[in-house]
Amino acid sequence: MLEATIKKQLRDFELDLSLRVENGSILVLMGDNGAGKSTTLNTIAGLIAPDAGKIRINGSVVFDSEAGTDIPVEHRQTGYVFQRSAVFPHMTVAENIVFGLHARHRDPAFISGQVSRWLDRMNIQDLAEVKAARLSGGQKQRVALARALATEPSLLMLDEPFSGLDTEIRMSVKDVVRQCVSELSIPCIFVTHRKEDAKVTGDRICQIERGRIVREGPASGFFG
Repeated sequence: MLEATIKKQLRDFELDLSLRVENGSILVLMGDNGAGKSTTLNTIAGLIAPDAGKIRINGSVVFDSEAGTDIPVEHRQTGYVFQRSAVFPHMTVAENIVFGLHARHRDPAFISGQVSRWLDRMNIQDLAEVKAARLSGGQKQRVALARALATEPSLLMLDEPFSGLDTEIRMSVKDVVRQCVSELSIPCIFVTHRKEDAKVTGDRICQIERGRIVREGPASGFFG
């Protein structure tokens, strides 16, 4: 479970919100550009320090302003897929997936199995030895998802993860994300501007305006 209370002064307003995401559940964050959605993900990941608050992942406190706790990003065991897939262009697809696993110090047998598994689940087996620089935007995004999920993170965060995917691939990747969040029994936060993605992928939806949650409810029926 993710429990997060965050305060952060931004240029035009203060980010001030509380989130709770159950294991196996996907919370969608929606709102206009600049509303604070990506900043929320970055604070939870440890890329930005909140001014105040507390963040707990599966019972472990990773940030607590009062106690002076701020666990480094590399030790938070989060999987984070950015809007612009941050793959390493000089590495092959397989090497990109392996990189995240090496960072978690997993044994060679586990790494080999995970690479094969996620190449297959993302339907990119034929791209295993292709340099990431030669991939399309949609292919890079599938590689980024594979790399994040292969580490079996304690929390998955997705910032517009389906951008660049065509309709057919978009649907299949949505299904994979939902299946994996359920199978791994982890909380997931998913940022999107697309109502259809929110309805199909999320369990609950939070609408954010100027750093505050103005509406929250089940994905089914959220849009009327």
